[in-house]
Amino acid sequence: MSDVIQLLPDSVANQIAAGEVIQRPASVIKELVENAVDAGATTIQVLVVDAGRTTIQVIDNGKGMSETDARLAFERHATSKIRKADDLFALTTMGFRGEALPSIAAVSQVELRTKMAGEELGTSLRLSASKVESQEPVNCPVGANFKVENLFFNVPARRKFLKTNATELNNILTAFERIVLVYPEINFILHSNGQELMNLKSGSLRQRIADVFGKRFNQDLLEVKVETSLCKIMGFVGKPESARKKGAHDYFFVNGRFMKHVYFHKAVMQAFDRMVPVGMQVPYFIYFEVAPSDIDVNIHPTKTEIKFENEQAIWQILLAAVKDAIGVFCEVPQIDFDTEGRPEIPLFSPDAEQPKATPQPSYNASYNPFKQHQTTERPRKSVEGWEQLYEQQPPQEVEQIEVFDAEEKSPIHYQYKGRYVMTAVKSGLMIIDQYRADVRIRYEKYLSQLSTQTVSSQRVLFPEVVQFAPSDGVILQKILPELQGMGFELNDLGQYSYGISAVPAGIEGLDYVQLVKDMVNDAVEKGKGDLQEIHSALALSLARHAAIPQGQILNNDEMENLVNELFSCSNVNYTPDGKAILCILPQKEIEQLLG
Repeated sequence: MSDVIQLLPDSVANQIAAGEVIQRPASVIKELVENAVDAGATTIQVLVVDAGRTTIQVIDNGKGMSETDARLAFERHATSKIRKADDLFALTTMGFRGEALPSIAAVSQVELRTKMAGEELGTSLRLSASKVESQEPVNCPVGANFKVENLFFNVPARRKFLKTNATELNNILTAFERIVLVYPEINFILHSNGQELMNLKSGSLRQRIADVFGKRFNQDLLEVKVETSLCKIMGFVGKPESARKKGAHDYFFVNGRFMKHVYFHKAVMQAFDRMVPVGMQVPYFIYFEVAPSDIDVNIHPTKTEIKFENEQAIWQILLAAVKDAIGVFCEVPQIDFDTEGRPEIPLFSPDAEQPKATPQPSYNASYNPFKQHQTTERPRKSVEGWEQLYEQQPPQEVEQIEVFDAEEKSPIHYQYKGRYVMTAVKSGLMIIDQYRADVRIRYEKYLSQLSTQTVSSQRVLFPEVVQFAPSDGVILQKILPELQGMGFELNDLGQYSYGISAVPAGIEGLDYVQLVKDMVNDAVEKGKGDLQEIHSALALSLARHAAIPQGQILNNDEMENLVNELFSCSNVNYTPDGKAILCILPQKEIEQLLG
């Protein structure tokens, strides 16, 4: 019997490893930028073409590599970060496995130009699908210049599953934000198709957050700072009024590494218990400094899942730190500045020589409110012969008044607690959620207007400015034609700021800035590139904002119109997101309840 087990070639092994480490262009940028940070760079420039499909270039001014190191860096498990297994528990660098560069080279064409300080010439290295095509000396600045072209050119199935350029660029910006928020002392520049998307100068952490997410975001930040023997926690949390349902920026970092931690997220949200509505999320930027031996980052190739040794204790410290930050914000002394025109009230002083006499009231001691007094009544005039007025008139029958015509009566509806519309049907009592019903009605209306482009706009008297983070700004540019088709008019003011000068007719009184932000967030979550899905997400978001709110009192005509419009919809039972609109209490159950 012949042997069936054999070693895989390096090219195949590298492609398998690349499937875990390199999932999309954003993964390439993450790995290359983290290497630049580990190399001590103070300026890192990233350039992408076609959202990384065609070209990804990362340029840094770090310490660079020698000719031998440049060649060895593309070998599997070749790294300068660790030497033995114990070093995994004392990591101070972002990378350590030595899998990133060989994984990138296995699925793309890579050109590296690097030079160390003090060297006259650098090294130029070209690879394609892990095979070295050339290596020669070159004149280049100190640092490293990685150029990755034609990602997944030799794995067509992986390239086919990449999303649209807008989606992939949004993923790149998300990965880029996670790095720039950790290193505010480093200058970062990002270009896409020759256009500068971000240019972040070195500064403080608070300034970096404002540069990434907008200057207005800075006003809603509360500082968190605590230092214990277990860990050091610092950063910022948002004020309660900054809470939002979707798109809240929540970031955890430990020892300069981004992480996802559901357990710690609950600690932050618990600190805001009963301060924000249920389902709302508060933005936060929390940085942990923990001894490297107390955490394990070697769990997943993306290194975003981290295990803590003292997780429960750190949870309690985080909760107390966030509560303390909120408490400092809420303890505001009450100072009354509006004192003009008020009477001057003197303070009581027991040492006063002659206190003023207490005023004495005066009253009539003989007054009795229960004593009967004689009143003079005006004499009534007697009318003679009044009986004759009714002698010749026969008694008239009282006519029964009907509210509605006998032929066609309008049904009477009843509103319960400003939330439910109750009406009688043949099978029993129908109960309709007025908000959800109006969401369904408006959703189908807006969806129809999007497809036919028949919506009317209304000019805003005072245009409002809405500002986006770069990742959200990319999505907005993608859905801008759809927003214009719905009646919005947004003027580009630069730096992902837009002026809202017109809105769809019929949504007066809404918060237009928050409305546009929520629509963009819905497009990020539900828009997968298909135009119909984007239309559905935008129509649903607008319908939720414009629908009749719970608690609004309706008259019978308004309830009648709501019911009629609901039953003209394609689906009367459920909202577009699957929530029940109505239910029917059968007549038999009503009779059983009443015995």
